[in-house]
Amino acid sequence: MSESYLINKYFSKLVKNNPSALSLNDDVFYDKKNNNVISVDTYVEKTHFPNFKNPDLIIKKIIRSSISDLVCKGVTPKYYFLSGSGNHKYFNKINLRKISNSLKSEQKKYSIKLSGGDTVYSEKISFTVMSLGYSKKIIKRNNGKVHDDIYVTGDLGDSFVGLRYLQKKNFLKNVYKKYFIQKFYLPTININFSKHLSKFANTSIDISDGLLIDLVKMLNKQNLSSEIYYNKIPLSKNLILFLKKNNLDKKKFIFNGDDYQILFSAPKCNRVKISKIAKMTKTKISRIGKITLKKKHNLRLLNGNKSVKLSKMPGYEHNFF
Repeated sequence: MSESYLINKYFSKLVKNNPSALSLNDDVFYDKKNNNVISVDTYVEKTHFPNFKNPDLIIKKIIRSSISDLVCKGVTPKYYFLSGSGNHKYFNKINLRKISNSLKSEQKKYSIKLSGGDTVYSEKISFTVMSLGYSKKIIKRNNGKVHDDIYVTGDLGDSFVGLRYLQKKNFLKNVYKKYFIQKFYLPTININFSKHLSKFANTSIDISDGLLIDLVKMLNKQNLSSEIYYNKIPLSKNLILFLKKNNLDKKKFIFNGDDYQILFSAPKCNRVKISKIAKMTKTKISRIGKITLKKKHNLRLLNGNKSVKLSKMPGYEHNFF
């Protein structure tokens, strides 16, 4: 049973009289009357991070991943609430000092404030973060338009390579190993660009589970499809070199998520505006495809005029049984 099936089957009917819940089909709660925007995320060892050997880096990844839900909606996060479960193995004085220092650093970097939370004894380590921001408008899912351009910020795939190194998946040549591991722990969150998102974007999502699977989620309630240009998907210079040195297929690395970049669509008439804002905010932006009017959920991955075949939809999805 997938996460989406679980939500649709057992919980969606509970929010019929609560429009702020956005039918549980977005990553945020949006109280339009009071301009409140809230997201909640839980992170568990072995699922979201391999181990707790680097608590200072893990907590940074968790905070950035959490505020990314607001940032991709065009909302600036202001407050966060943090709950943690663990025991003396995880919450010893050394680790707690590292966590506290990292939180202080992230608060300064993103101008956010710790505002509450909870601690619970547990045999396993996990964290839950609630992020809160305020906005008169958000960029919702399922608001894409036919012929919209599809864009993504930053580069894709670096984080997944870092994860593989952390999982002891040693490659033939350890090209930029430290760089990739850092990208796993410290994703780039494009807050400055996000502040302008409502000026041009029709729909948006952050890439947490993978480019293609999140693209489908972004359009999942619409009778729309999409085309993605395989060679337009942005890769860092380090990833290009890594793939070349190890003779690896990039398809296996760029669709797996943990990128936390902004995926959005916008009308063609906004191309110049988007380019100017990207330059002004020093944000890498790539136009990687377009929305089309075809069979619902149909997604085409194109390399020139040829389709790129995939054995299954790549990306991560929680499955409960």
